[in-house]
Amino acid sequence: MPDPTFALQKAIRTRLTGDVGVTALVPATSILDTNQRPAPSPSIMLGEDQMVDPNLLISRTAVRVFSTLHVWKRETSLAGVKAIAGAIRDAINKADLAVDAGFQVCDCLVSGTRFLRDPDGETSHGVVTIDTLLREVRS
Repeated sequence: MPDPTFALQKAIRTRLTGDVGVTALVPATSILDTNQRPAPSPSIMLGEDQMVDPNLLISRTAVRVFSTLHVWKRETSLAGVKAIAGAIRDAINKADLAVDAGFQVCDCLVSGTRFLRDPDGETSHGVVTIDTLLREVRS
């Protein structure tokens, strides 16, 4: 099976950069796959992925992917990162994600969010986890 995490990452970024609710809070040019510190403010960094076998199909064509998004904003409160996380949740929950040919999204949801204060005292950080069940479509 090809690696589905990259196909999913592209689909998530496309969804977020194309959603007016998200881009009203974070410019599309600041929704990135990069390891940059300090991150642009505000920004959404496409982060780490974990892929596990959900043991649903004997054919082993299903995988569950936990995608992590990091939300950054230079502010002393958590209000901005909470608003951005809410916009991400709305965008992800709107409709099925369109992934590259070869995969089908069976389920996708924001399964968790955490909000943290950066030790620098000036930056807020949100961590959004997206839980996606994918199935490889074989010809």
